[in-house]
Amino acid sequence: MPLKFYIVDVFAEKKYAGNQLAVFTEAAALSTEEMQQIAKEMNYSETTFILSSQERDGGYDVRIFTPAKELPFAGHPTLGTAFILQHAIIQQPVETIVLNLKVGQIPVAITYRDRRPDILTMKQRPPIFGDVVTAATIAPVLNLDIADIDSRFPIQEVSTGVPFLIVPLKTLATLKRIKVNVDRLAEVVESLQAKEVFVFCPETRNPANHFSARMFAPLLGIAEDPATGSANGCFAGYLAQHNYLESALVDVRVEQGYEIGRPSLLLLKAQKQADIIEVSVGGNVILVAQGEFV
Repeated sequence: MPLKFYIVDVFAEKKYAGNQLAVFTEAAALSTEEMQQIAKEMNYSETTFILSSQERDGGYDVRIFTPAKELPFAGHPTLGTAFILQHAIIQQPVETIVLNLKVGQIPVAITYRDRRPDILTMKQRPPIFGDVVTAATIAPVLNLDIADIDSRFPIQEVSTGVPFLIVPLKTLATLKRIKVNVDRLAEVVESLQAKEVFVFCPETRNPANHFSARMFAPLLGIAEDPATGSANGCFAGYLAQHNYLESALVDVRVEQGYEIGRPSLLLLKAQKQADIIEVSVGGNVILVAQGEFV
């Protein structure tokens, strides 16, 4: 039978920006191998599969695949899939949609404008902070100088479900000129949980934003990602943990994807209370296309 799918742009302020996502809505009959083949055929950074149009334990079962492997969690697929669940399956305004992912249940809150979804926001799991890497180790991976890295803050693994190595830079000019040395990256991350690198700086193209960012995952088949919700959730936790903003509250706008022609905007919030950090990531989702696999 034909397999229905939708294409959306996530964290986009207009069509053909943000991060592309394919969502398959009637995927229960597909095997893991078939899902992986379809994700490779779509060749987006992620493709998701909704296993049932009925809730189970208060949420909808969803699986997420890159062209190379299945993921327990990813940010823009979570928001994009929630959008399609509301648009194509629920078909009426609801305040929250819960996705049952490999990492656990992830709630997505939805605000509306003219009865259409406006901002979707996911609450991520509390961040876990891992190993710290030296500037001398990471600089050659990015083809940067040690002086380009902001030594006031650590280069550290952070995970809210998927681990990323967070790298603080000083300037936008530095962020723009990064060229990843994949062989050196493979050597550095061999002993780490994180295989993906998220870099940021406090300079932006748009003065309404607070940070610029890039995310590289060539070892997972993604040379560079235009908008990474999971990494930005880790980043929000990082900002709170290390008091980057000299405030207990994080409420910032992050631009990503400009270097690869997919401008994106992510809305981050975090708050640290005692030893627990609450993290949420939001943005817009725009429907681009729908069709069928035959």
